[in-house]
Amino acid sequence: MSGLPSWLLLAIFLGSAAVIWLAGVALSDTTDVLAERLHLGSALGGLIMLAIATNLPEIAITVSAALSHHLDIAVGNILGGIAVQTVVLVAIDAFGVRERRPLTYQAASLLLVLEGALVVTVLLIVVAGAQLPASLLHARLTPDVVLITVAWVAGLLLINRASSSLPWADSGDAPDTQADPRGARRTKKEAAAATRGTSTAKAAAVFALAAVATLISGVTIERSGEQFFGNLGLSGVLFGATVLAAATSLPELSTGITSAKLGDYQLTIADIFGGNAFLPVLFLPATVIAGGAVLPAAGRSDIYLTALGAILTIIYMAGLVCRPAKNHARMGIDSIAVIATYLIGLAGLIALK
Repeated sequence: MSGLPSWLLLAIFLGSAAVIWLAGVALSDTTDVLAERLHLGSALGGLIMLAIATNLPEIAITVSAALSHHLDIAVGNILGGIAVQTVVLVAIDAFGVRERRPLTYQAASLLLVLEGALVVTVLLIVVAGAQLPASLLHARLTPDVVLITVAWVAGLLLINRASSSLPWADSGDAPDTQADPRGARRTKKEAAAATRGTSTAKAAAVFALAAVATLISGVTIERSGEQFFGNLGLSGVLFGATVLAAATSLPELSTGITSAKLGDYQLTIADIFGGNAFLPVLFLPATVIAGGAVLPAAGRSDIYLTALGAILTIIYMAGLVCRPAKNHARMGIDSIAVIATYLIGLAGLIALK
């Protein structure tokens, strides 16, 4: 795309973002319907299916960047995406919660704290893996990306088990939380689909078409955006961590607000934490495709973004435990702390570059 004029590059970028938005919403809706009808909603397979479906744009971008050896964009998009998708919870807290209580007050659950801990765990492995020598490459894999994947699967197994047998009162849910059980969003969406006469085959077909559209748009948004914003002087890391990460987080924003308005606050946060825990797993296919170590080549900005994503996650974990009961400007104090921390973090990222 290097020979295209700037106006056309911008048009392709914006068009790809619109497709990702629309296809992402369709993916979320059909994933909920399929997970409910195939009884995958609370099972391990459902957790994996949801994590992959909600991160198809990032998967496409990572593969495209690895094939073109623009690994700085892939790394920046993955690690910056974690920070941006956590900030999505701020918008959901402000515009999606029906009751006059903050999001974390409504969703407070020890299971969500475990899911947040999994995000922090894989991010810590990213930091450790970045310190390893690049020579530790065998069969197109490095120990760090394998450990990230193993930790993610082990964490899902733990969370899956805890979802049905957490040895705490009310299965770890705090009192006075959401009225509906976790997963009510899927039940309501499946019921609405059944009312419209949507068959399982039709839902699967829409899912497949939306997945293909998302994957193609993920490639075009990365290629056009990298060229357009590169012409403006924005580095690969900054582009991937900010503009690209924000564009690919649009479906999470739409889906999250919809979930919150349906009263399923726990699943709203679980979707964000689950997607964030999965994103570092994409370093494994990036390493295989690129044929070289990815994390040992990470720069200061990449490690900085990793720390920022972990801090934002910990703030919301604290909110789930402490349960702030008052709103300030329609948000809980934890959401205010998250947006302030993110803005300070962006200033530091710009200073690094």
